[in-house]
Amino acid sequence: MADNSNRPERPRLEPEIIPPARGRRGSDWYQDVWPPYVSAAGSTHRVYIAKLGPFGFALLMLVIGIVAAMIVLAVVGAILIWLPILAILLAAGVVFRLLRR
Repeated sequence: MADNSNRPERPRLEPEIIPPARGRRGSDWYQDVWPPYVSAAGSTHRVYIAKLGPFGFALLMLVIGIVAAMIVLAVVGAILIWLPILAILLAAGVVFRLLRR
């Protein structure tokens, strides 16, 4: 039996550290980069982001409002579908309760 069972066990093997590949040549250097950021020729591309003007902001708010309205309508529609089903189940429960007496 171990002399001190409260001490954690030390690892039996040291972790192996694998160095990065050396001596890469030619066009294979870009293979480590995520594909959308590198073209087939190995060159990178710039992404330009323009400032949002008043018309663009209004259009963005309109789209966000339309999406929010669609979500609200879907939730209200789901509630309106379940209300009659719940009313029928409640009425059936009341009828069965009255018949049991």
